[in-house]
Amino acid sequence: MSSSIQKFISEEKLPHLLFYGPPGTGKTSTILACAKQLYKDKEFTSMVLELNASDDRGIDVVRGPVLSFASTRTIFKKGFKLVILDEADAMTQDAQNALRRVIEKYTENTRFCLICNYLSKIIPALQSRCTRFRFGPLSPDQMIPRLEYVVQQESIDINPGGMKAIVTLSSGDMRRSLNILQSTSMAYGKVTEDTVYTCTGHPLRSDIANILDWSLNKDFTSAHRLASGTNEKIQLSSMVAAFQGVRDIVVSEAS
Repeated sequence: MSSSIQKFISEEKLPHLLFYGPPGTGKTSTILACAKQLYKDKEFTSMVLELNASDDRGIDVVRGPVLSFASTRTIFKKGFKLVILDEADAMTQDAQNALRRVIEKYTENTRFCLICNYLSKIIPALQSRCTRFRFGPLSPDQMIPRLEYVVQQESIDINPGGMKAIVTLSSGDMRRSLNILQSTSMAYGKVTEDTVYTCTGHPLRSDIANILDWSLNKDFTSAHRLASGTNEKIQLSSMVAAFQGVRDIVVSEAS
């Protein structure tokens, strides 16, 4: 994918693009990096229009700023202008149909890059006019070097368990991993497995293991009777008491 995009940039033959995939995988960063290669700093604002389609999902955003930008030729630079529409899957069908007509009419001097999380929410007529690239979740090998760079630059106190927990909870979302790193560091100072799970509101793995052990090995009969009960209030109070009991066991073992 990167080699194809780089070839488009080097030859200045950029097609209409459609970047799709889960959040935090570099879709917006990629097209902005491309735009900075295509245009110098002094001409960037006149040649690039970046909009978040979720801010105004209706047809007015197409008939307004998009149409105005696409229909205006620049006298300072040859070539095409670039419209970046982030979260394009939030646009209504009417807005997407209007955008299709704008793309068709001004394709000679304007290129469009649509960015979305869900390809199925983009109408087929728009999909067929774009070269599509899927951005998959990042692997741990891709995420860890960037996290280590941020840790070094910001002098963050983190241990291997904390790093592993961040990568696990972020599920390939680089933006989420950085948010977790920042939040945990600010809240607790030291980033460890326990502080990461506590900061994000996830149960600790040790707690889950103890709950499973208690349910399966120590008092399965009570757990089964609780699940089979008919009185909702009794079930709820029993469940609360059960989890409190597990928590007490965990605390006593830790001390």
